[in-house]
Amino acid sequence: MKTLIRDATIINEGLRYKGSLLISGERIERIYPYVLPLNIDLSGFRVIEASGMYLMPGVIDDQVHFREPGLTHKGDLSSESRAAVAGGVTSFMDMPNTVPQTTTQEFLEEKYRRAAEVSVANYSFFMGGTNDNLQEVIKCDPATVCGIKVFLGSSTGNMLMDDPIALDLLFREAPLLIAAHCEEESIISANSLAAREQFGDQVPFSWHPVIRNAEACYVSSARAVERAARYDTQLHIFHLSTAREMELFNPGPVRDKKITAEVCIHHLWFSDRDYTEKGSQIKWNPAVKTPEDREALWKAILDDRADVVATDHAPHTSEEKNTTYFNAPSGGPLVQHSLVAMLEMGRQRKIPPEKIVAKMCHAPAELFRIRERGYLRQGYYADLVLVDPKKPWTVSKNNILSKCGWSPFEGITFGHSVTHTFVNGELVFYDNKINPDVRGKRLFFDR
Repeated sequence: MKTLIRDATIINEGLRYKGSLLISGERIERIYPYVLPLNIDLSGFRVIEASGMYLMPGVIDDQVHFREPGLTHKGDLSSESRAAVAGGVTSFMDMPNTVPQTTTQEFLEEKYRRAAEVSVANYSFFMGGTNDNLQEVIKCDPATVCGIKVFLGSSTGNMLMDDPIALDLLFREAPLLIAAHCEEESIISANSLAAREQFGDQVPFSWHPVIRNAEACYVSSARAVERAARYDTQLHIFHLSTAREMELFNPGPVRDKKITAEVCIHHLWFSDRDYTEKGSQIKWNPAVKTPEDREALWKAILDDRADVVATDHAPHTSEEKNTTYFNAPSGGPLVQHSLVAMLEMGRQRKIPPEKIVAKMCHAPAELFRIRERGYLRQGYYADLVLVDPKKPWTVSKNNILSKCGWSPFEGITFGHSVTHTFVNGELVFYDNKINPDVRGKRLFFDR
């Protein structure tokens, strides 16, 4: 049966207009850029009346930690993909700092096999780069693997890549995009030692942006940009958090760039003023920083120096987070709330919906050259989300789908609700329920 989404407000490719969209099988068969006549014969169609609702491409989140294998007490490919589609995220790219780490072709393909069994969203996985696995990395097929992840600063999983010779070889030989976590380890270590000397084991969480400060971020990001320019490497830097780092990037269409920038939801929503209330819940690496840094990130999004908005979704249990500073892991769950959080910031006139779609749907598709996704186009896969902009709801433990069961947004009321999510033409989320029979597909890349 074909599905007609009728008379929605379509937001796509920089435009907003009233129209309808027809799904046939896995694909978009047709887009009608006008209001359909009332007397049209719709017998044999499933019709979704969408007047007053936004119809957008599904979000592509290129930076998540779904914790499988080895850390499944925090989250897994089933639970976190369900949280994703409930938030309008139809495709994700998962990080390699699992147990075992995704640093061999064998472990990489095992994750793909597992996702095919349980994920309700489309998926891809990064190969992890280390000081000694270049031979495994260069075996990656650019058409079937999203990228290579390198940790240029230590974080959860201890995959720090700090050998300059190994880094030079990787940047020279990489067969596909390198995505980097950039923080300078020597600066973080010195600041951590100073904090311990002052506070002992009771370091306040408000010191997180002092320990992992703006200098640590800039030094590492600048070094990565210089290395990428030297070797003509395609480099994408994740979760940028400072005003000074944004000086490293140029405006322009993402498809035309070799060096690109990403900003995450938590750095756009929170600032260092929130540590007093939120504590470990907003402990991320890199740290949430000043309101001035946050404002600079917004400016970079609007002038296209920052190319992609993602989450760095990284769940930990409440028990793991509710401890002292050095024992509390960094990261938190965000994938269910990323789209509605951005739309809420749109209500505050920080960003128009067309720009949200550009940064969360179109730009990841262009950056990674994802095949036939990221846009509402005839013949593309029907990865779609319907949003009601006049249906407020409040985040609570009762409606959180991430396995960890908490969110830094608990108690926040969002003005928009995701009402329907389609993955490959199948309705996977509707009426606050997941269709457990839907399975996403492996992403492919035109490289």
